Amino acid sequence: MKLLKNIGGYIFATYIAIVFVATMLVVLLPIWIISFFPEPKRAQLLHPVFRVWMAVYMPLIFCPVRRKGKEKFAAGENYVVVINHNSFMDIPVSSPWIPGANKTLAKIEISKMPLFGIIYKTGSILVDRKSEQSRRNSFAQMQDTLEKGIHLCLYPEGTRNKSGVGLQNFFDGAFTTAVKGQKPIMPGIIFNTARVLPANKTFWASPHSIDFHFLDPIPTKGMTIEDVPALKVKVREIMEKYYTENKNKV
Repeated sequence: MKLLKNIGGYIFATYIAIVFVATMLVVLLPIWIISFFPEPKRAQLLHPVFRVWMAVYMPLIFCPVRRKGKEKFAAGENYVVVINHNSFMDIPVSSPWIPGANKTLAKIEISKMPLFGIIYKTGSILVDRKSEQSRRNSFAQMQDTLEKGIHLCLYPEGTRNKSGVGLQNFFDGAFTTAVKGQKPIMPGIIFNTARVLPANKTFWASPHSIDFHFLDPIPTKGMTIEDVPALKVKVREIMEKYYTENKNKV
């Protein structure tokens, strides 16, 4: 039985890769055209394309996404959306299902991929983590994104949580950015993506529904950089508690 499950996982991974490439080719041209627009128009045009693409792709691979709490996004307000990170599958779930135009911080290496690199660059703030100058530039771009009224989509754990337990420790970046921009933080919790694409397996996948829950926003008005450590701990505790209490209910 275990052997059959493993073989099925490799076959399914091949299937989702083929469907991804096929659907990507459909949206590649409009995304390439959108890439020539300046911000914030680029993000505003790009988000509906991403949303429709993933609204088609995710059911096709038998991984429908269910959202909860989107009404917590106030009209006319933009947020620093912080999300837990368990799997590569978090990427096609997070940005498209955030209500409204958003940009994410992304590793520059992936932008060099043929074809997909065009899509990746268009919707992301690129950072070379080996370069101090690149990191400084990325912080400046994140502030500019917030000033233009666009949401930021960030993973404060920094990398995938391969432990399968709770959340990893958070880095300061998302919280420093929110405080400097005086923008509220919107915690988001994604469930079950690690069941679809486990971090401890290579090119293996399994179909499963995915849930994306938004929690109550946390204001940063009046906060200073000195408040960042306490804010980071507070947000992580809220997210950890919600994840632990609900991971077996979805």
